[in-house]
Order: sequence, then C-alpha cells, then structure tokens
Amino acid sequence: MRDARGFTLMEVMVAVGITAFMGAIVAISFTTTLKTREEVMNASDRYREIRAAFSRMEREIGSAFVSDRYDAERYRDQNDRPTNFIGERDRLLFTSFAHQRLYQNAKESDQMVVEYRLGTLPGSKKAGRQDLIRRENPIVQDRMDRGGTEDVLMEDVKKIQFEYWDSTKKEWDDEWDTRRVERKSILPTRVRVSIWALDENGKEVRYTTQIRIMLNTEIPRYD
Repeated sequence: MRDARGFTLMEVMVAVGITAFMGAIVAISFTTTLKTREEVMNASDRYREIRAAFSRMEREIGSAFVSDRYDAERYRDQNDRPTNFIGERDRLLFTSFAHQRLYQNAKESDQMVVEYRLGTLPGSKKAGRQDLIRRENPIVQDRMDRGGTEDVLMEDVKKIQFEYWDSTKKEWDDEWDTRRVERKSILPTRVRVSIWALDENGKEVRYTTQIRIMLNTEIPRYD
C-alpha cells in the first residue's frame, strides 16, 4: 500500500504566489476600469454643461431686439433707452424676447434683459475660479445694468469672447453698441461666442458657436 503524499512547501508557496499575482491583476484591472469610468462620466458631464450653456445662449441671443417704442419724454437720452444691445469682447448685455414665465399669473412678458459675463458670485466657495455668469431681469426698465437675478451658466471658464458680424463691412467686430447713433437701429446679423475651458484631461480647449439674430433692425414706433 502506498503512503499518501501531500504538497511540499515549495508547491504551496508557488500556488500562493500565483493566486496573489492573479488577484493583483484583477485589482489593477478593476481600479483602472473605475478610473476610466469616472473620467468618461466627468467628460460627459462637462460636454453636457457646455451644450446646455450654448443652447440657452443661442435661444436668448437669437431673440435679441431693440425697439423705438418707448416714452420719448421719459427717456430723452439715447443711453437710457430701455432696450439696447451692448456687446463687448468679454461681456454682452441686451434685451431679448426669450423670457419664459415660470409661475402662473406672474406679471411678466416674453421680454427681458440678459447679461453674460465672467465672474464669481458672492459666497462662492471656489476661490480664484471664474464662472460664466448669467443675469436675467424680466422687467425691462430704466437701467439695463441693474436688477434681476444672477446664476452660474457654466462653471470654471478660463475666457469668453464675443464677436459681432457686420454684414455691411463683411467682417467680425469686437464690439457692438446700439447706444451709438450709427448703430441705433441695427443689430449684428450673427454673434460668435467662444469659450475656453479645461477638458477632462486638464487641457485648455476652445469651444465655439455662431448664433443668428432674427430681428436685425429696430422695431419702429407707430404713432
């Protein structure tokens, strides 16, 4: 009768080593999968935020308008006209027909004042970070640069640039101000918006869209 023979110490050590090696490979693969999944989700969230910001800007800028229908006695100075389009290289302030009433029976119309700029809202915990700020005032009144509420349209924006298409000169301008006599009744036919932000790899990337403005001339007064 033959004696039963067990594993030698060397065989046990080899088996344990192989098991540990396989476990390490599985752990590394699992960690890599989780990291890749997180990066993909972060990139997806970032692109979704960019698309949402551009979509809103396209709707609001596309509905921009200026009107000559105001009380000329009350607003004697052109600079104080309640509707204007004041476009700078890094800031845009205008009146738009894109307002949406969120509450029933709210004393609001489809008109509003909108402003886009880079900045940091009071109370923000992200010190040193700039966001794309959107200010909306549903009441078109005396001062376009005052009133309304502010919110963050897009987080962590490095730079923003607005350009305005002059259909007469066939070129892009860095500013457009309807408070100036020569542009009192004219809006740019298109606005090009460029946003610089970090992608999922921490690289600064430029995102651009062009927006067509539907009402390019002033809404005239009918006496």
